[in-house]
Amino acid sequence: MEQAHLGNPIGQLSESFRVVALLACVGGILDAYTFLCRGGVFANAQTGNLALLGTRLAVGDWAGACGYLLPVLAFTLGVLLAEGARRLPWGGASFHWRQPLLLVEAAVLTLCACFPGLGDATVNMAVSFVCAVQVQGFRKIHGSPIATTMCTGNLRSAIEATLAWRRGADPDAPRRVLRTLGATGCFVLGAAIGAAAALRFGHGTLWLPVGLLLFVCLLLTRRPA
Repeated sequence: MEQAHLGNPIGQLSESFRVVALLACVGGILDAYTFLCRGGVFANAQTGNLALLGTRLAVGDWAGACGYLLPVLAFTLGVLLAEGARRLPWGGASFHWRQPLLLVEAAVLTLCACFPGLGDATVNMAVSFVCAVQVQGFRKIHGSPIATTMCTGNLRSAIEATLAWRRGADPDAPRRVLRTLGATGCFVLGAAIGAAAALRFGHGTLWLPVGLLLFVCLLLTRRPA
């Protein structure tokens, strides 16, 4: 049985604030990178792609619709991969199904960093895939829902927790507010770092999330994931 540590009552380091904060930084960096270096798009979430897909279909632009469908399919593939990994019988106390997911994310981003000549559409699909793997593999912080590649749901959760705090209905509500807003702040920090790096280093910005992902993978080796 996994044991509690670092004040985490559920005993999983993958749900600790430390890990979520680092992955939220990754999400922010990737959003800033794709916006500044890959066509002015936010590749982490698929809402915009789905809306534009519908718009293209409405005017009969089938080729344009396919362009927006591909990143959605890449996101779908990432979710399926993460869910499949979760169901595999991984063994060993120091190894967990989330670690190979982090390695897959790092490998995909490494390929994009090593081949900066790849088209924007290809790289944005790759980022959509990476973010899907991450959002499916890391979905909680201390037992509460969290997203590390987008912020809308996190803001909603923070508002709900704030209301519960004011009503006195949940003794853990203040901590949930701080965790959720903290994770959102780390996403914003990652976006700021990513923007500064993109303006200075361009496509080399991708080495930052690669390093963070490998560091998180190392953290999960040392404690229950």
